[in-house]
Amino acid sequence: MTSTHVTVSHGSDFFGVDTIPVRDLRHLGEHVRGVLPATDYPPLTRLLDDAGDSVQTLDTDQATLLAALLHRAADHRRLRKPYRGLASLLGIAAANAADDGEPWTWTPTTGGANR
Repeated sequence: MTSTHVTVSHGSDFFGVDTIPVRDLRHLGEHVRGVLPATDYPPLTRLLDDAGDSVQTLDTDQATLLAALLHRAADHRRLRKPYRGLASLLGIAAANAADDGEPWTWTPTTGGANR
């Protein structure tokens, strides 16, 4: 089964998830490289580049770091508008997981997107 989407925990819908196309997540990874310092982006780009390949489970420390990186990327004036929204959405989900003291999970799926 080839995943076309990733369901991200602690998201914005009624069930507390966001379902995002793999293509969008991987494109965000490409764009993040242009707005964050090369010394900062590797933990985020690894996650984005591997989106949809397997289940990813991130502990609260990782979620906290990724939330900060996603918010910095979303706030950067050179990040294109569609990717700003996605980075912000993911940053909120990561922060929610960290605040709840729960793992932040990314689960591959073939379901449709809610964003």
